[in-house]
Amino acid sequence: MAFQKAAGIKFKNPELLNLAFVHRSVSNEAGGVSGMGLPSAEFLPGLRLNNERLEFLGDSILGAITATLLYSDFSDKSEGDLAKIKAVVVSEEALSGIARELQIDGLLLLGKGEDRSGGRGKKAILADAFEALIGALYLDSGYRAASSFVSPHIRAEIRRVLEKNYYRDYKSLLQELCQHEFHSYPEYRLVKRSGPEHERFFWMEVTVQGKVFGPGMGRNKKTAEQEAARMAFEALGSESPA
Repeated sequence: MAFQKAAGIKFKNPELLNLAFVHRSVSNEAGGVSGMGLPSAEFLPGLRLNNERLEFLGDSILGAITATLLYSDFSDKSEGDLAKIKAVVVSEEALSGIARELQIDGLLLLGKGEDRSGGRGKKAILADAFEALIGALYLDSGYRAASSFVSPHIRAEIRRVLEKNYYRDYKSLLQELCQHEFHSYPEYRLVKRSGPEHERFFWMEVTVQGKVFGPGMGRNKKTAEQEAARMAFEALGSESPA
């Protein structure tokens, strides 16, 4: 009840709220989640009781809410700019920060091994739990309640992104996009370098899911990687749904 009051939400079915904070490491261990106030086997027949399915649902709900906010609040920005901002706002880095602000780290139910290894501080686990919470709230109270809860947090992240001009860091954007969409990382490769020491140029390519983008060119590897990342991000961003 204290968490719901602090977060400004109210669940009709507290079992869904509890389930949002159960990491898969719990259901993998002997004894499972019995006695934790979670849905019964009749409620979710044949399924391990953890937050992975809620996280899957919450990810989509979060994407829709974020896209709607960006579309409504920034009529002056192009589709490309909106996609870049969205990629950072729904990133693991941003969502884990929101989860910490809500003190979700203290509510997580982890297996003993995961807890001992510092699972409460892992960004991926925190971000997934926040998305699971969104999915649980959506199932419990509908889209409007989920949007009312999420929107203030996302608007705050959008402000931070715009203030830092962070959405122009294409390497970070591309990495977040790859993690979110493909669960993989971009790979950079030096194609060639030319010129004398004081006037050297570098050409870098980046590979995403077997597809090569670039080369980007720059006076150092970092600049060339940024240019290659820009090419990849803009191409992939135009292919992905908002």
